[in-house]
Formats: sequence, C-alpha cells, structure tokens
Amino acid sequence: MSAEAPNGTTEVAALPQALQGDEARVASAIESLLFVAGRPLEQNELRKVLAVSEEELQAGLRALAHILEEQRRGLRLQRLGTQVQLVTAPENARYVAALLGLPLTAKLTPAALETLAVICYRQPITRAQIEAIRGVNSDRALASLIQHGLVAEVGRAPTVGHPALFATTPEFLQQFGLTSLEELPHIDGLPDVQRAVQALQERLPLSEGSASLAGQGGQTPGAAEGHPAPEATP
Repeated sequence: MSAEAPNGTTEVAALPQALQGDEARVASAIESLLFVAGRPLEQNELRKVLAVSEEELQAGLRALAHILEEQRRGLRLQRLGTQVQLVTAPENARYVAALLGLPLTAKLTPAALETLAVICYRQPITRAQIEAIRGVNSDRALASLIQHGLVAEVGRAPTVGHPALFATTPEFLQQFGLTSLEELPHIDGLPDVQRAVQALQERLPLSEGSASLAGQGGQTPGAAEGHPAPEATP
C-alpha cells in the first residue's frame, strides 16, 4: 500500500475511506486489529495493514492508549519495543483470575526480585553482567524469573562466546501494571541495585519480603543464591 515517490522516499498510497489524517479512526482500527490478533503485533505490521504513515500510526496508538485509560476501560494498550498488544487492566486482575480459575499471586524471592530489578534497568543483559552487578551467583534467580515468564532470552551478545542476552517480557509489564518500560520509576543508573529494587517495589504490594505477582511457578533448581559469582567481564 505504499509507492516510491520521485525523490526516492516512500509515500503511503491513498485509500477509499482513507484513515489518513483521521486519528480517531486509526485508533479504532488498531483496537480491532489487536483484538482479533490475540497476540502482540509489530508496529510496522499495523502501519502496512492500515496504510498510514509512521506519524499517523503513533498518533493513533497514543489516542487509543488515552481512550482506554481515560474511560477506565477493561483493557490497556501495552508496548514493548516495537510490539503492541491489548492486555487486561491491572486493577481487574483478581476478577480475571477468578473467572479463569488461576491463582492470583505467586512468590518471588528477594534474590529473584533483585535480579529482575537489574534486568529491568540494564536490558538486554547477560548473566555474567547481572552477576557482576549483584556480586553473587544468579543462576537460580534467573531460572525462576524465566519460569514465571517475566524474563526471556532475546538474543546473543556480540562478544566472545556469544552469551545469551536476557530482557523482560510483555508478561512482566502486565504483572506489574505497566503499559511500557518507560513507566518504570526513573533511577540514575546502576549498580545501585537497592534503588532499582525499591523502584520495582513501588509497582506492587509486598508480603513478608517477597513480591506478590499474578501467575505461578516454583523455584527451578540451580546454583545456590548468596554464593560469590565467578569472575566475569560484563
């Protein structure tokens, strides 16, 4: 739905009943597409289907996010990188869990929460970099976060050995009631790990030192927490 302009740039072709310039219609169309897709969609995919410019797509996404939140609808627009999707409003989590017969909470250990905080503010990041910041072995905590669906491998670092890179997932955003990583409380860098943990704790209630999250999953056996991490170069 695009054509090459004389100057070599790409222009969006005109359509009957064109969405171009109609922010409300773009927002409505995006909502429909995300609803029927039932999965995260790439923004480029949305732009091509709707035959709108990047600026018009972004305006539509902002409008949709505003409408859903301002009208206190049961859905929210969630962004992670170049992907967007519809998720349930965090304040309705208990009702969704009751309908689906899911437990409302699961426990994250303090070590897992600390590891998650490091990943949040330094992603994508390798296991060796996590351990260099924390100063302890993080295998078990990282495995727990992966099992909970809060963290996933997203690629390989362009360094010797090509170690795995880890980052947070859309599930992390949903469980912490975030629509994007930009909503995380701002901190002035790491390795001030405790400040990062405190920033995460602002997003969820704590019970006896553990984070209470939707979903479930037990600890995965691994290296013991608290043992010094092996020497590693971040």
